Amino acid sequence: MARTQRIALTGAPDPYTVLGPDHLPIEAAEEYLQFLRDDGASPNTVKAYAAGLAAWWTVLEHTGTDWQDISTSLFGQFLAYLRTGDLPGTARIGAPEVWLGPASTQLRAAAVLAFYRYHADAHGLAGPYQRLFTSRGKRSRSRYIPMLAGVGRPPRSKDRPIYTVRSGNKSATPVLLPTQVAAILDGCATQTGQDWSGPPSGLRDRLLFAVLAETGMRLGEALSLRHHDFHIGAGGTPFIDVAARQDHPRGARGKTLLARRIYIGDDLEALYSAYVWHLVDQGADLDVPDLDTHFVFVNLSHGVRFRPMRAETVYAKIDSVTKRAGGVLPDRWSPHWLRHTHATALLLSGAPPHVVMRRLGHADIQTTLSTYGWVTEDAEMRTLAQWRSYVAGWKGLHHDHTD
Repeated sequence: MARTQRIALTGAPDPYTVLGPDHLPIEAAEEYLQFLRDDGASPNTVKAYAAGLAAWWTVLEHTGTDWQDISTSLFGQFLAYLRTGDLPGTARIGAPEVWLGPASTQLRAAAVLAFYRYHADAHGLAGPYQRLFTSRGKRSRSRYIPMLAGVGRPPRSKDRPIYTVRSGNKSATPVLLPTQVAAILDGCATQTGQDWSGPPSGLRDRLLFAVLAETGMRLGEALSLRHHDFHIGAGGTPFIDVAARQDHPRGARGKTLLARRIYIGDDLEALYSAYVWHLVDQGADLDVPDLDTHFVFVNLSHGVRFRPMRAETVYAKIDSVTKRAGGVLPDRWSPHWLRHTHATALLLSGAPPHVVMRRLGHADIQTTLSTYGWVTEDAEMRTLAQWRSYVAGWKGLHHDHTD
């Protein structure tokens, strides 16, 4: 069975590749992944596409098919495998289980389609491409084929995938209730007097999830924060500066194109202050050359101490918090759900859409409205929680600050 493998490098983000049953990189897959890296794709994108190609090669190995000699129907069987976990030819009694959701299925399918488009353009491998794409009919607005401009031939503007992979209902973004957000935070660390419970990393994790919940940042943006981005204790409204950075040594990246300022509440300010003192107690001020310019979220329990956190560490924490919550939290929630919850809470508490747009870092108001416009029209969502109470301590929601 093919699998993804992270390659540890010194002084650079750890890239991912796809290994075959001989435990060696699969050459054709690695060539495409290297193209993505060279083209500036984020490490998370490369990792996700590596997972898609690993799943595809698992199906190829199971069916004894060469990657250059595929059939159209095999790709359909691949989609079924992604949805159910059943490899081609698997006999099942009863309804199949759900292995991957629509979004994950879509992303893995996108990897395979983009892989064959690349090899058709770069090497003239037309056969597999012709079995997966068609130029007949009206072109739909595909959401899952990345732009691979500048590789060999001009882009095939009329070609579209034969199989349509739908991403599910986009009208309703996944949202956590305030009680569930509280369960996440308390699952990391709780305070008794001046002391915080949990392992050395517990307070860090609580701060990370609190930042995501109260600011709506993307995970890559939060992991890229430096201490000098937090402006607290100066007498005014505390805030965090979100900069357009792409220099995280562990590969975390956000989509930030324009810097923005997000005002925060007193509770988050106090939590950050407690975390800084916690870092000092751990010796960060002695081990780190310049703590002010260093990353906020760093290793404390595992790995090289005070090295910037990897996104994988966050997902491992999500798994442990979810298990300890005992059914309170939904399965497979992700950090991005906190961003969706942030936007939902703001809109349902009466914040103007343009304020939500700026806090989320959207380039235009239409992106905000098209993603979250359904929220204000959903009567059930309005009654699920006391959203005004949830956002009561947040700052800068109903008027613009002047800086």
